[in-house]
Amino acid sequence: MEQILLEINNVTKAFGGVLAIKDLTFCVSRGQLKAIIGPNGAGKTTLFNVITGIYSITAGEIKFKDKKITGLKPHEITSKGIARTFQVPHLFPNMTVLENVMVGRHPRTRAGIFNVALPLQKTRAEESSIQQEAIHWLEFFGLRSRAPFLAETIPFGERRILEIARALATEPELLILDEPAAGLNGAEQESLSQLLKQIQAMGVTILWVEHNIRMVMKISEEVMVIDWGQKIAEGSPEKVQSDKRVIEAYLGDGDA
Repeated sequence: MEQILLEINNVTKAFGGVLAIKDLTFCVSRGQLKAIIGPNGAGKTTLFNVITGIYSITAGEIKFKDKKITGLKPHEITSKGIARTFQVPHLFPNMTVLENVMVGRHPRTRAGIFNVALPLQKTRAEESSIQQEAIHWLEFFGLRSRAPFLAETIPFGERRILEIARALATEPELLILDEPAAGLNGAEQESLSQLLKQIQAMGVTILWVEHNIRMVMKISEEVMVIDWGQKIAEGSPEKVQSDKRVIEAYLGDGDA
């Protein structure tokens, strides 16, 4: 029996009189690699923003591991085990690649990011542990040689991977990725596909939004399609691709 990790129950998000998400219900099972697709303006990023606490919801409920997370702040949601990336990589450009991943690790430490400068032996030991864990993730993603470089100086594709590395440093059970393949070339997209399957094999559940339909259909186990903030289809890649509403709303518009 599948264990439900994330539940979205009748969620609505309105901006003034505009409904960005309307009465949306779905779930993500533990260990799943699930994709969300839809045309521009469908509400995909808004959905991620309400799941991760950036936006409050207008109505409905969000549960993670069977506990309500509606109304929690972003850092509280991260501490519960949800990490995310953004359409445009949100990195600290004037920090090194290594330091960016170390920042991701701090929510899982006792000292906290603002106490690392204290001249305490315990704090120094913990900071050393944070650094080693960050190096581990850089090695996993093939970025070890970039460790001393400022984040703003590395290629765009590597910045995308760096943001995923930082997210994984928080030890998430659910990793939310917002268009991770955007701006990547064919070889980089193929490499990313393999990385996502490796991350899933490590036991991390993945929920992602992506416009590269071929990539989505190739590696996702389940696909949900939304349009105008509402779910219009959900199921296996094969089922979704043959759905008339999906073809009309998205797959048939020339973007695939």
